[in-house]
Amino acid sequence: MVLTVYNTMGKRLEKFVPLRRGDVRMYVCGPTVYDYVHIGNARAFVIADVVRRYLEYIGFKVLLVCNVTDIDDKTIRRAKESGMSVQQLGDYFTEAYLGDMAFLNVREADVSPRATKHIPEIVETIETLVKKGYAYVVDGNVYFDVSKFKEYGKLSGNKAEALQAGARIEVDSKKRSPMDFAVWKAWKKGEPGWYSPWGKGRPGWHIECSTMATKYLGETFDIHMGGKDLIFPHHENEVAQSEAANGKPFAGFWLHNEWLTVDGNKMSKSLGNFVTVREAVKMCKPRVLRFFLVSAHYRSPVDFNKEALKVAETNLERLLNALERFEGLREGRVRGPGDEKLLSEVAAAKTKFEEAMDDDFNTPLAISALFDVAKSLYGYIEANGEVEAEAKKEVSGTLRKLLSVLGVEPSLGEPEPEQTGLVEDLVQLVVDLRNRLKDRKEWDVADRIRSELGDIGIVLEDTSEGTRWRVKRRS
Repeated sequence: MVLTVYNTMGKRLEKFVPLRRGDVRMYVCGPTVYDYVHIGNARAFVIADVVRRYLEYIGFKVLLVCNVTDIDDKTIRRAKESGMSVQQLGDYFTEAYLGDMAFLNVREADVSPRATKHIPEIVETIETLVKKGYAYVVDGNVYFDVSKFKEYGKLSGNKAEALQAGARIEVDSKKRSPMDFAVWKAWKKGEPGWYSPWGKGRPGWHIECSTMATKYLGETFDIHMGGKDLIFPHHENEVAQSEAANGKPFAGFWLHNEWLTVDGNKMSKSLGNFVTVREAVKMCKPRVLRFFLVSAHYRSPVDFNKEALKVAETNLERLLNALERFEGLREGRVRGPGDEKLLSEVAAAKTKFEEAMDDDFNTPLAISALFDVAKSLYGYIEANGEVEAEAKKEVSGTLRKLLSVLGVEPSLGEPEPEQTGLVEDLVQLVVDLRNRLKDRKEWDVADRIRSELGDIGIVLEDTSEGTRWRVKRRS
């Protein structure tokens, strides 16, 4: 079997061959930490987690980097609105993001670099671009000159000359061309800033990802992932500035997931259908939400609605109930014809699962293979009161391993002691942050933290001995 993936760069299915035999280096565009993660973002992170899990399942050693954007226009604006500093805001929503990913059984990245911790490296990258003539300085701002990178548009298919009046292009009279984008922004009063050869300022969004990716994965790495909305301009600009700086291809394979809609409409705050992970898991179990997100092929749009969640819940229950009932059978000593038949059917389903995942991570077809296993298990249970011990172990181990590739293994939602301790530490971190805000008499922000903790079931009690917290009992 050969793994093939759809490469956005080539606009076709390609055989996946990593740069280093047995090793895969992978970058995922992480969150901009100015708000809670919504389910559209969550889909991208869950899909990347499935890709990582399957690569490991077929024998690759994966190094995954997922960045945190903690300085950009959105974080600055939200910090001003909330009364927090940009760092406080970034700390708060980074922890919230990690908590949401734990809900969805998304494994932590091997490296989670924050942009504010990599300013020297970012400045060094920009200096290289200026020296090579790909970037120019105007009044403390540094812009990438798109006209100098002749392959601009090769990822998105958008050519610079056809985009002069395009959407999402920064308007600035100081730029040579409307298509040029900022890699360094001059400092403005009230904003965070760092010193550079061009004066005090801060990095642009695109250069942050390029620098952090190459720092931890090398100038060329295997896989770059993200949502379809990032293809242009973010990923296009990453390609241009990275390859201009290093003179080498940036990433071998680009994987992008499709849109997620809500009740048939694009998700937006203006429409009132903006759904965060924290809101979604009040509608269903986290395991069900994850199963819903992987039930459609990653390159197909998916619609979030109550009916779809109910279908996902029913289907997942059928799979897990089959496993639970099978594992509850008595163990016998003698292997019979029924055991051999079951082992054969499970082996065939496993092959079908792997063939589906090898075909551009076709999770819907892989899930259908799991239902083949469930059907075989239900039939076996009806006909047999016990199962030979080694057959039981093999069948159970196979199904659990396949479920784990999708991240919906039965242990999800049943936290281990160390996970419980992590949650307690995170809650205490937020409580301590709130107490510091109270000491500075920032009552509005402190009250907001208390209210939002209450919304997710964490009750704070201010006492003469300090602030205590407890988990609210569900009715």
